[in-house]
Amino acid sequence: MMKLVFATTFPDFFKESAKVSIMGRAVKAGLLEVEAINLRDFTNDRHRTTDDNPFGGGAGMVLKVDPIKRMLDSLGLPEGSRTILTTPAGKVFDQQVASDLSKAPALIFLCGHYEGIDERACQLFTDWLSIGDFVMTGGEIAALAMADATVRLIPGVLGKQDSLEFESFSDSLIEYPQYTRPARHETGNAPEELQSGNHKTIEKWRRIQALKRTLLLRSDLLAGASLSKEDIETLEEIKGEILEAIGKIK
Repeated sequence: MMKLVFATTFPDFFKESAKVSIMGRAVKAGLLEVEAINLRDFTNDRHRTTDDNPFGGGAGMVLKVDPIKRMLDSLGLPEGSRTILTTPAGKVFDQQVASDLSKAPALIFLCGHYEGIDERACQLFTDWLSIGDFVMTGGEIAALAMADATVRLIPGVLGKQDSLEFESFSDSLIEYPQYTRPARHETGNAPEELQSGNHKTIEKWRRIQALKRTLLLRSDLLAGASLSKEDIETLEEIKGEILEAIGKIK
């Protein structure tokens, strides 16, 4: 069982998340334990102060090192646990990071707030992670997004392993288009290949579409993709078709 801890000054933010969707399913199956810790419980003043003015002056408040250190010391973490700081200075979170984190026995997310976090507290964490180059009010949403992407990779959480293997980014490619009934509709028809019942035909169509989508929408991902000789030939064919189409427009 993985233990998932969110350390925050807003623990109510996470209460419902542990009850619904994939995370709720993992908890019910006994594969996950979720806890939201209030950093104010680790203060030692009557006002339960977790932040203070920054040394040297400046705007905003800074989360204090003491409550964070006490919180980490109280957890009694098993070997191999990962303590995660949500920060714009961190490595950008992606599917590979999620896969790596899913193997840990426990994940502890510190949700930053205010102007920042005392650097001495930052140095206590094994991982600094970000979900992108933009500013948010706090780290709660970022922590929840990373946790969701990670929990679904824990063995047994999702019903079918195929659901993991063919999802977007699982092999550095965007997922192929999906269709369901009705097969024919005024907005368009589902591809005949998907209705053929021939597994090889379906698999080939899906691979080609994944390559095509990735090339057109996120070509940067191809540099890290595991491509076969056939994949490379397919990409060249797709590029040729695109150039031909552009030529017709001219």
